[in-house]
Formats: sequence, C-alpha cells, structure tokens
Amino acid sequence: MDPLSDVLSLLKPQSHVSAGFDAGGDWAIAFPGNIGIKCYAVVSGACTLVVEGVADPVRLEGGDCFLLPSGRAFRLCSDPAVAPVEASTVFPPPRAGGVVTYNGGGDVFLVGSRFTLGGAHAEILMGMMPPIVHIKKESDQAALRWSVEHMMQELREPRPGHYLVAQHLAHLMLIQALRMHMAEGPRGGVGWLFALADRQMGAAVGAIHADPSRKWTLAELASQAGMSRSSFALKFKLTVGAAPMDYLTRWRMLLAGDRLAHSNEAISRIALSLGYESESAFSTAFKRVMGCAPRQYGRAEVQAAE
Repeated sequence: MDPLSDVLSLLKPQSHVSAGFDAGGDWAIAFPGNIGIKCYAVVSGACTLVVEGVADPVRLEGGDCFLLPSGRAFRLCSDPAVAPVEASTVFPPPRAGGVVTYNGGGDVFLVGSRFTLGGAHAEILMGMMPPIVHIKKESDQAALRWSVEHMMQELREPRPGHYLVAQHLAHLMLIQALRMHMAEGPRGGVGWLFALADRQMGAAVGAIHADPSRKWTLAELASQAGMSRSSFALKFKLTVGAAPMDYLTRWRMLLAGDRLAHSNEAISRIALSLGYESESAFSTAFKRVMGCAPRQYGRAEVQAAE
C-alpha cells in the first residue's frame, strides 16, 4: 500500500453518523470536542465555521469541503454574532442517516460524517494535522462533487442499504479531502501528511512504509530522496517533526501495536518481522515509543475493546 493508505488502515476510521443539515434564517450551533475526525461539504448556501483555538472564523461557500481532524469544539453559524445553541438540542441521538432541518431550512445545506478512529495511539498520527483542512479550490471541489451529490441523494431519499452507502461515500470524501490537502503542498506545516506532500520527503517516507523491516541507514534514505545526508536529515526533521530514524522506529512500533491488538502473533515473531534481531531490543523500543511493554499493550487493548 501507499503511505496514506497505510496510515488510514492503522487509524481505522469508522463513519458513525452520516447526515444532512438544512438551516435557515439566523442560527448558530455549538458542537462539543470529540475524538476523531469530522468531514463536511457545503452543498448550497454559505455559513461560518468557528473552531476553538483558531483566531479567525472561516467563511464557507457552496462547494467547500472541510475536515476537523483535531477533535476541537467548534461552531457553525449564519453569523458569529448569533448566540449558539448546543448541538444536542438540535440533533437527535446517533441515527442511521437522514436530514435535520433547523429554523425552517432553505438557506444552507451541508452533508457530512463523524469518524471515530479505532487505531490505538491515533494522536501520534493525527496530532500534527492542522485544526482545519479547508478545501475551496474549484478544481478540488469538482473531484468531491460526485461523492457529495450521491450522499445527499441517499440522505434525502433513503433506499434499502442507504446507511451503508452513505458510510462508504463518507470514507471516499475523507480520502479525497486528504489527497487534496496533500496536493496543495507542505506550506510550512509539520507532520506525516505534509511529508507526503513533499516529493523528496514523500519518497523517503514511502520507502520506509514499503519495507519497514529493512535496516535503513540515513544514507540510504537520503538516496531515496535524492539528497545529501545532512540536507536530508535537516529537511526531514523540519517537515516530519522527527528525525528519520525516529520516524522509522515509531512507524515500526505503530505496526507492532496494531498486530498485538488484532492478532495472536508471538512477540518474538513480530519483532523479527520488523527488523529486530532480539525480542529484548524490540521491547525496549516499543516501551519507549508506546509507553508500555508489548505484553502490557496487548492486554490493555483487549480490555479496552471489551
């Protein structure tokens, strides 16, 4: 798989609520913080997004798509000056899709979904994402339009299997939005997604993901990027937020954690498959990155799932 597919496979995003929202007049709704990602598209009309910790409100126009990957509290409104009501008073408990009409509807229509992240230590992968990913280029909107229009149709005119169809469309929206964000380039951001957006760093990260068990050296990774060792090491740290060898170790441990949680493989086998010649060396690295010993991690994940 490619690195983006690798990361999303570990995050295990699950769409729980795919819904439409039709609002009219003056309105404002406050949404609490949550664990996971929210993905929305403005089908028609316009509204304003205010995210906790972000200084400036974001004006959203018809065709715009936005992701909220950091789980921060936020408001959607016709005007930031309007006093908000809590989302729990507007939206029913988690439901199998549909459209919620508020204040008569007719002025703005959004579709979207909330994703929970089933992969352990998702914060390691998502912590460096920006609080708002705003897709507003017309060419990018066109790529999303098919998914958005079909989701709107499924929500407005439910047919057998509509909930499952909406879930799949929500996943497609999420992947397309991440792709588009990557295509805009690093733009000074730090983190794995920005690294994939950079041709040189993306080549190095892709090599790590393609063969995590290989005994990579700094020189070999620099060669993948077509750079000198010193220039590569500096740019990797600035772009990814971690040194190349630290990123390699962290990715190996995330892979190991996923296998510990979802398989019965022996620790020694996992260690060997990820490039460690001894279980003790693997366990030391695992505890440093994941915060506990491999055996403790496996038990904790099983208990958390029960």
